[in-house]
Amino acid sequence: MAYGGVDVLHGVDLTVRRGEVFALLGPNGAGKTTTVEILEGFRRRSAGEVTVLGADPERGDDAWRGRVGLVLQSWRDHRRWRVGELLTHFASYHPDPRDPAELLALVGLVEQVGQRVERLSGGQRRRLDVALGIVGRPELLFLDEPTTGFDPRARHAFHRLVERLAREEGVTVLLTTHDLAEAERLADRIALLVGGRVRACGTPSELARRAAARAEVRWRAEDGTFRGERTDDPSRLVWDLHRNARGPIAELEVRRPTLEDTYLRMVHREETAVADEEVPA
Repeated sequence: MAYGGVDVLHGVDLTVRRGEVFALLGPNGAGKTTTVEILEGFRRRSAGEVTVLGADPERGDDAWRGRVGLVLQSWRDHRRWRVGELLTHFASYHPDPRDPAELLALVGLVEQVGQRVERLSGGQRRRLDVALGIVGRPELLFLDEPTTGFDPRARHAFHRLVERLAREEGVTVLLTTHDLAEAERLADRIALLVGGRVRACGTPSELARRAAARAEVRWRAEDGTFRGERTDDPSRLVWDLHRNARGPIAELEVRRPTLEDTYLRMVHREETAVADEEVPA
């Protein structure tokens, strides 16, 4: 994919399986938005092949679009509609929509049913975006930074909703987020996009192994000081500690690498590689 002769994406190759939650991560400018807009049919690609739900998104008809749900990063329309009326209106376009009242309860907007959209807070508007995205029972749901503006309680409820959609209803979810804890909780697989290329793809644990991110074991030694050691095999290290200790080991803690640890390590490594590629020979 190119803009003004400058390549933004370089042979991105992705396969998302039906019924999985797939997260696309990467630093700003990596090409995430461009990739998602091509998959949604909003942007024409300059080369390559794309198939979404068995069709080319560029040629997707109304029936195809009815199978896709979108929660874009921001909406600026429908400002004068009332919340309940807008959701009921959107539901009318689908053959088997979710019940609007039930959906408002699901996203925590029951008290705002008669309120104009323009008077919603940022977090409330985001919850409405989510409701509009799933009202038609989509087979594929695009979530672009879906929990921006959510308080912790609303974020937790949203995570449960996404898990229900994927696990119980078989909805395929493609998620972009800067909340790495969110990606780690929700995603079955994660792709890391850096410099317009997919640099890694796999489960969080597979990415951790690829990044050579190591676990950390910490404990209080007999002299009262804390000791720590990084290891690829924390179980073996803990076993050795117990075997060699003359008594109980105090405050033993095993901290396995988080997705954030893995992400930062891989992005630094891949951005360095990209910079090296761009240096003329």
